[in-house]
Amino acid sequence: MLKLIGIPFDANSSYLRGPALAPKHIRLMDKEGSANRFCEFGKEISEGVNYCDCGDIEFTEIDAAFAYNKIKETISIELKEESKIISLGGDHSMSFPVIEAFSEKYKKLNVLHLDAHADLYDNFENNPYSHASPFARLMEKGFLNSLTQVGIRTFNTHQKKQAKRFGVKVVEMKDFSMDFINSLQAPLYISLDMDVLDPAYAPGISHHEPGGMTTRQLIKIIQTINVPIVGADIVELNPKRDINNATAMVAYKLFKELASKMID
Repeated sequence: MLKLIGIPFDANSSYLRGPALAPKHIRLMDKEGSANRFCEFGKEISEGVNYCDCGDIEFTEIDAAFAYNKIKETISIELKEESKIISLGGDHSMSFPVIEAFSEKYKKLNVLHLDAHADLYDNFENNPYSHASPFARLMEKGFLNSLTQVGIRTFNTHQKKQAKRFGVKVVEMKDFSMDFINSLQAPLYISLDMDVLDPAYAPGISHHEPGGMTTRQLIKIIQTINVPIVGADIVELNPKRDINNATAMVAYKLFKELASKMID
């Protein structure tokens, strides 16, 4: 059965705190939101029926290394049961230990990273666990078979060099097309940063970066993927900046569309 795990940790955020509050706000949309539980292809996504909510990881310390180890250990244990997992963040730093755990189970893991930012900094603010660096950590350790980044619109000189260094396939938002879909390989993990969307569609994020995707474009990407998805995360929702839970509702809809692709 598909598992849902909350990872309420945002101590590696470089700008604003708030994403640690996101898991409970996304879950609230399932209970008190304005939508029903059906995905667009007609499958009902219901807790206890076709997915299991495992609750949140509890953090007794805010230390970055402690959180990294706690997250990786928890995900590794859950993966022993041959489960697929969707994780709700939290800032994007959580993707480092989560994806590392997946890579130890799936030796040829491929990642689709949907984001306004490449998160490839070699050293950001002297914090190796920064939410600006998870994909640098994964690539320098050789954990992934491939990394495809889509929606990027904040490339600087350093991150361009990093992308070239690691052989990352990048689809910048200024050059966006759906052609990358056909090059995705299995097993596939999807890391979905809410700021891949234009702030008009997702105001409840820490880093507003104009020029992003529409919600419909993002949903179409998820619906068009034609290889097996073994895991996913939804990160960087910041309820402190949200307006009437509008972004939380988008995140909940994206969860349903991802879940519908992952449930057998």
